Amino acid sequence: MRIAIVPGSFDPMTLGHVNIVERASKLFDKVIVAVMINNKKKYMFTPEERTEMARLSCSHIENVDVIFDDGMLADLAYRVGACAIVKGLRDEKDYLYEFEMAQYNSRVNPNVETVFLPCEEGAHDISSTAVRRRLECGDDISDVVSTKAVEYLKAHV
Repeated sequence: MRIAIVPGSFDPMTLGHVNIVERASKLFDKVIVAVMINNKKKYMFTPEERTEMARLSCSHIENVDVIFDDGMLADLAYRVGACAIVKGLRDEKDYLYEFEMAQYNSRVNPNVETVFLPCEEGAHDISSTAVRRRLECGDDISDVVSTKAVEYLKAHV
């Protein structure tokens, strides 16, 4: 079984993230969406909230599991037997950062490859940061976050 991990902070998961997961699900037998922690980031949502919103956002994709992991990505890949880490790219800045991370993960776990998927047209400006800013202003986010995640936010946050 070919297992891929789509890792991220997902604070919150956007429709751009969902698109990457959907596309990865067509390339691999199983996709694990790993909600993770980046110590350099300040979060709006708890790990539990981020995981639940990701779970709801990906619930329509049959071969996807959503988990939370607070360890190192390369270690998680080893533990779950993943052959790939899938990352979405919006621009050159994403590529430079993700390329460096891919090199590190390859050194730590040579059995895992990093696969880059470019974002689809029109998704270059969708980011969790932009979503959080809109939320702080009380703006509607239904055009950039799944309907189920919006419903979750209205009911729980």
